[in-house]
Amino acid sequence: MIPAPCRTGTRQLQKKKLPHAFGGNIPVNMKTGKEKACKMRAFSLAGPHGRVRVMKCDIIIIGGGIAGISAAARLSAHASVVLLEAEETLGHHASGRSAAMFEREYGNRVVRALNHASEEYLTQENGGVLSPRGILMVARADQLEHFSQEMAEMSLEPLGVAEACEMVPILRREKVAAAAGNTWARDLDADRLLQDFAKRARAAGAVFHTRAPAGPIARAGGLWQVKTPQEDFVAPVIVNAAGAWVDEIACMAGVSPLGFVPLRRSIAQIPAPAGHDVRDWPMLHGACESWYAKPEAGKLLVSPSEEDPAEPHDAWADDMVLAEGLARYEEMVTAPVTRVEASWAGLRTFAPDRSPVIGFDGEAPGFFWLAGQGGYGFQTSPAASSLAADLILSRPPELETRVVAALSPERFAP
Repeated sequence: MIPAPCRTGTRQLQKKKLPHAFGGNIPVNMKTGKEKACKMRAFSLAGPHGRVRVMKCDIIIIGGGIAGISAAARLSAHASVVLLEAEETLGHHASGRSAAMFEREYGNRVVRALNHASEEYLTQENGGVLSPRGILMVARADQLEHFSQEMAEMSLEPLGVAEACEMVPILRREKVAAAAGNTWARDLDADRLLQDFAKRARAAGAVFHTRAPAGPIARAGGLWQVKTPQEDFVAPVIVNAAGAWVDEIACMAGVSPLGFVPLRRSIAQIPAPAGHDVRDWPMLHGACESWYAKPEAGKLLVSPSEEDPAEPHDAWADDMVLAEGLARYEEMVTAPVTRVEASWAGLRTFAPDRSPVIGFDGEAPGFFWLAGQGGYGFQTSPAASSLAADLILSRPPELETRVVAALSPERFAP
């Protein structure tokens, strides 16, 4: 079957409740009453160039970033799961280029609900992946109006300029008109979290395929079929966790896109300014999201905090944008940037309302969206993946009903 052509524009969803994605036929252990994962089964089909190997499972996840891997970890104890990643390694794109912070009050109200619901897991599971850091926001005199709004949105406490300069001694005192911060924002060990989820998924039987870009996607006989260069896969449920490519995957499957926009954000790694020990410095934010700087392994990561729309691709830093951001950072500090040791960029992908999308498509049975994580993917992953598993397995969600509704793709219905 050839997928239907992609329709332009954003989704016009019908408000209807889909039946259980598995048709209510997940095997159940009669002694424990718990769901049993179905074993994967391989068979072959006749194709134009000979017989094609096909692997049947319960759930196909497209995307090997933190969203897809955390979902695999939650689902694989209950169903047979195959995860497909186009690159050679997991977490290659946005998940491998994260600033890796947990900021509880970062994002809109829906994102903040996911942050709060994820905090316990991030703090306690496997010994926790958070460590102390804190945030310090500074503003110029012409930024004070926006600064007050940002301070309230991020629940920051006002600080004196002298106190801020004591915390970060390179701050240019005459430029800092106001400062605010908190001590509860924490570093997040992104690699460890991703690897912990991957280990948990594999231990429960999930199979990960790298260098397996999804080719044509079609649905027939109640099953989704995904072709890859390695082999074909069929399952009643497909989870679209493809990051910047989620709308492209939807189009490939004949599903209407939702209007996601990938936004580039660049980072430069610079030496510790003026030989300072930066390990205990807080993360620095320029007001109006004009730049940020974060200590990392004895160096500083400095970002222009740009949000430039881009087509899905393996992103790289724009030299001019990076230079402009470094200039905004330098304006507020006494130590000039002497050299850039490395630079990179990632695509932070947002839905039109900047909230993630988690739920079954309203038009395509068994097509599940796990998309639009923006810049919040790691810090929301425990709650987002838990909700995805609850919805796919027809369990009552742990999140509040209003939050679940605000995350559903059905919110884009007229």
